[in-house]
Amino acid sequence: MAEGLRYKDKVTIITGGSSGIGKGCLQVFVRNGAKVVFCSNDENQGQAAEKELCESEKGEATFVYADMCSEEDVKNLVEQTVKRYGKIDCLINNAGTHPAFKPIDDFTSDDFRKLFDLNVLGYFRASKYALPYLRKTEGNIINMASMSGQHSEKFAFTYAATKGAVSAMTRALAIDEAMYNVRVNAVSPGPTRTPLLVEVVNQSSDPKARMQELENHSVLGRMGEPEEVALTCLYLASDATFCTGEEIQVCGGSGLNYANKNMRIVTKNKFDTDALSCIKDHHEHTGHRGTFRDLSSPGSSRNQ
Repeated sequence: MAEGLRYKDKVTIITGGSSGIGKGCLQVFVRNGAKVVFCSNDENQGQAAEKELCESEKGEATFVYADMCSEEDVKNLVEQTVKRYGKIDCLINNAGTHPAFKPIDDFTSDDFRKLFDLNVLGYFRASKYALPYLRKTEGNIINMASMSGQHSEKFAFTYAATKGAVSAMTRALAIDEAMYNVRVNAVSPGPTRTPLLVEVVNQSSDPKARMQELENHSVLGRMGEPEEVALTCLYLASDATFCTGEEIQVCGGSGLNYANKNMRIVTKNKFDTDALSCIKDHHEHTGHRGTFRDLSSPGSSRNQ
C-alpha cells in the first residue's frame, strides 16, 4: 500500500495549512505518506481540514492552532510536533497575508511593521524553533515567496518588500545551515486558482472578464492550481537533495514576454478595486473570506 510514497513517515510542519496553497501542500504531503502537523489561526477551518484527511491510509494530518505573530504559539506548534512524532524533517513556511492595494502615501509605519511581523518574522520564528530538530534529521525548509518579491506589482510596495525579504532570507539561511546539511529553498507562485480567488472574481462586475484577465497573466493561458504549487514543494522536500538557496517560480511563465509594463494608463482614481482584489489573491491565498484582512486587528496570521 505504501509503495511509491515520496515522503513516507517524514514529519512535516505546514504553517497556514487549512486553505489555499497551504491546504494543497497538506493534501499532497499526506497523500505521499508524510506525517503533517499544520496550523492556522482559524480554528474551524483547521479542524475541518484535519477531519477531511483523518482517514488517510497513507499519511497523517494533525491540526494545531497558532497565530504566527505569537512567539508562544510558534513554540507550541514545534513542541507539539516533536512531542507527537519525536522529530521534524521539513518545515513549510506558508502563512502570510496581503494588504489592500494602495500607494505608499496611504500606508503607515505601523501597517508596514505589522505586515513584516507576519510575512517575515513569522517565517523567522518557525525556522528558529524548528531548526534544532531539522539539524538532527538533516531536513529542509521551504519558504513560500512570491512573484511580487521578484518583479513587484503596482500599489503593493510593502508586500513586495516583505516577499523580497523572504527570498533574501532563504538564500542567507541556506548558507548558514549548509554545515548541518539542512537545505533551505523557496517557491514563488504566480496566478493560482483558490476558493478565495473564485469567490472574489464572482463578486466583480464582470466575473468572466476578470477570470480571463488572470488567466492571461500566464503564457500557458491558465491559472495554476494549489496542487501544482504543492507538488513543487514536494519535489524540493523529497527529490531535490542537491538544491539549496534556490527559488522556483510556479507561475506559468507570468514573467515572460516582457510582462505588462505600461501601468501608467492606470491612475489612482480609476483603479478597479475588483481587479485589485483578484490580482491580490494570486500572490497570497490567505483563507480569509470576503475582504482584505485588517492588519490593525490582532491575530493576523493567514493561510496562503
